[in-house]
Amino acid sequence: MKKLIQNLQSLDGKGYKAYKSIHGQYKFDNFDLFIDYVQGDPFATPSKIRVIIPAEERNISKTWLANYHRKVAAEDRLARSVGKAVYQNATFIKGSGKSGLIQFDEPHQEIIERTAVSLSENSITLCLSVGLPANGRKINGKEAEKLFRQAIPTIVANSIFTITDQAIDEATMLADQQQVIREKMKENEWIAFIANEAILPRATGVSDLPLKHAVPFLSPAENQVEIQLPHQDASLKGMAIKKGISLIVGGGYHGKSTLLEAIERGVYNHTKDDGREYVLTDPNAVKIRAEDGRGISGVNISPFISNLPHKQSTEFFSTENASGSTSQAANVMEALEIGATTLLVDEDTSATNFMIRDHRMQQLVKREQEPITPFIDKVKQLRNQFNVSTIIVMGGSGDYFDVADDVIMMEEYIPKNVTHKAKDITNEFPAERTVVNSAGFGEVVMRKIDQSSLQTTKGKRAKVQAKGLTKIVMGNTDIAFSQTEQLVDPSQTRMIAEIILYLDRTNELKKQVTLNELLEKINKQINDKGLASFTPHPNQHPGDLARPRTFEIASVLNRMRTLQIKQS
Repeated sequence: MKKLIQNLQSLDGKGYKAYKSIHGQYKFDNFDLFIDYVQGDPFATPSKIRVIIPAEERNISKTWLANYHRKVAAEDRLARSVGKAVYQNATFIKGSGKSGLIQFDEPHQEIIERTAVSLSENSITLCLSVGLPANGRKINGKEAEKLFRQAIPTIVANSIFTITDQAIDEATMLADQQQVIREKMKENEWIAFIANEAILPRATGVSDLPLKHAVPFLSPAENQVEIQLPHQDASLKGMAIKKGISLIVGGGYHGKSTLLEAIERGVYNHTKDDGREYVLTDPNAVKIRAEDGRGISGVNISPFISNLPHKQSTEFFSTENASGSTSQAANVMEALEIGATTLLVDEDTSATNFMIRDHRMQQLVKREQEPITPFIDKVKQLRNQFNVSTIIVMGGSGDYFDVADDVIMMEEYIPKNVTHKAKDITNEFPAERTVVNSAGFGEVVMRKIDQSSLQTTKGKRAKVQAKGLTKIVMGNTDIAFSQTEQLVDPSQTRMIAEIILYLDRTNELKKQVTLNELLEKINKQINDKGLASFTPHPNQHPGDLARPRTFEIASVLNRMRTLQIKQS
């Protein structure tokens, strides 16, 4: 530390690029500081540093590392303490540009594997970004000294050395409970579990925090199950949604979409006091919606759409500007291609002509004139042939009662099982529409991405950069995916950008594996070597990265305007 401080004092007043000389490793009282990247300008991307606390300085319980879900939970809890310390110790350092800025990738409500904090038997590693202080474009050595002598040590002291082992233990015990629920779901063939007393509504449309004074969730008796959890005496009760076709119905503003949104986020574990920590969903559940204007490349949408005018093929369908129905058909087929086992559909974000054609419309537009086979006529085939379940929010068409296995009605935010009543209605008022019958669902075709799809070059170098949650700039083109609803953290987007760069750098796509096989390989590398293994310098600060699901990686790749596809 003394060497670093002396260096900063000697650099005071010099040109900003002289900061490059502080690159390296420094030993502080109870941690090591690694300055991995030094910014070249006070207005540029902040410098990247790592703080490594040895196990000799801070106890690391072996129980935190006992398995994957415990390790992620422990790292997440540590990251929350660091994020709080960074916020509470808002920089008091003066200067131009980004002087004194301290950034840390603090988790949101979801618990996701990330690079912000890494835990091992030997050490705890924190990754931060800092703005090195300047006056104009001259080094401000005195303020830099305050940054490294006071600000960084205070953050470490108020987080890693302040958080109790008990707080971390509680996080890992919650992870144990969530894992037991997921195991029970698999064992009993449930695709979702929503605990009694869960708080599903969010504070606002732009906040993911729980709504205060919300109506707590309470399972209908017909769907209620009981699970004995570790680390507590009382069992947990809640609603289980079984495999098959489930409808969520009810009047407007009674909580239908709120329930579905909680279910779609249940593919992730949630932190304590989120209200949804015991709302869990099939990890291979995918939200399906219409997406007007998206590009589609080489997707077999013929199970839903065929016999287009001008004899355009739908077995290898491509367009730069998809309609609502074609985009929703492609979204279903792409999800099935990657291995989705549950589809989540909300009529509010669906194309009406994709979901259903009623009796009167069938009389006016004859079958030979209509290329679309609606979802209502395919959903049972998905269940029977592929063991793919569906949860549908449906408030506008009772014809779906004919295909539903379970019908849940939301009434003032409380669910009621009305399956028997719905079936009675179908018997009393039979549907008049003609069911479109076919021999089977159709073929789910595996595709291969051509290496030429990755047009990453901008100028003389490859550039792929995340811009917030829903956009990546790849070379000279934008990849937009604002309607990929289960992507929840900008750090996941940054990770997908790193994966694209890695695939380009390694020519991985030249091996001609299917997209599904490629994603399995990516997942295996993350499991074996970590998120940082996709970056050019995995032993340094990797950037603020979080683990995306395979479905969201595929979603981004499928929305590249430069995508070139071969069917397998």
